[in-house]
Amino acid sequence: MVVTSDSESGLDIRRLCRTGDFVEPTSGRAPGYVQCNIVMMPADSAHHFLGFCEHNPRPCPLLAMSEAPGSVALTALATDIDIRTDLPQYRIWRDGMLTERCDNVTHVWEDDWIAFALGCSFSFEEALIGAGIAVRNIIEGVNVPMYRTNIPCTPAGPFAGNMVVSMRPMPAADAIEAIQICARFPSVHGAPIHIGDPGHLGIDDLGRPDFGDPVTLHSTDMPVFWACGVTPQVALEAAKLPMAITHEPGHMLVTDLKNTDLAISR
Repeated sequence: MVVTSDSESGLDIRRLCRTGDFVEPTSGRAPGYVQCNIVMMPADSAHHFLGFCEHNPRPCPLLAMSEAPGSVALTALATDIDIRTDLPQYRIWRDGMLTERCDNVTHVWEDDWIAFALGCSFSFEEALIGAGIAVRNIIEGVNVPMYRTNIPCTPAGPFAGNMVVSMRPMPAADAIEAIQICARFPSVHGAPIHIGDPGHLGIDDLGRPDFGDPVTLHSTDMPVFWACGVTPQVALEAAKLPMAITHEPGHMLVTDLKNTDLAISR
């Protein structure tokens, strides 16, 4: 039986994922615990992807990576992670194309693979809610909307492409406070990169996100955009690796770290 979101931990979510009993988006789940975007690939490409993260820290804030090729653990995030089974949903990429969605990747994992865990904006949503700022995707029970933009990332090896952003609409006064709050969380994307006209980012229609679900925009709202950890999936399209694995957007690895551990003092 699924525990309630008020009492569940990162370990609770991971155990449910391992048995296939939890396959939903993780936004708003396991409150207080750090969530991560995941990218996995053969070791011979991993050094280039590490460089991509280092060159693009806003969309790709690296929190942890495999200590050795083939290791399914991420001990910096929890003592019992199995990266092959502990996410609700995965994407499998072949030659830069999304070819499969599944709830575990034990059937394709190889002993020379490296996993990367990147900070996720779901971690700062808790801080926004704690400040009384309504997070629309949580209120409406949907995945956060995400969009491809016209902002180029700095390439590294075969990895290149434009940034993906997540969007949360809110009144202007809340947007100002959101900047101040999220600036304290640089390891989970930090402050918004843009507020207002989506056209400046090359986004034509907020009602048609490239990933996730649309949310309601009220007449008093401003759209607020954050760099997003789905950006590596765009980079994988360009890299055209023979095979790679990512999380399904919105379906994150929930760790044993606490969001409060990531905040920096101002």
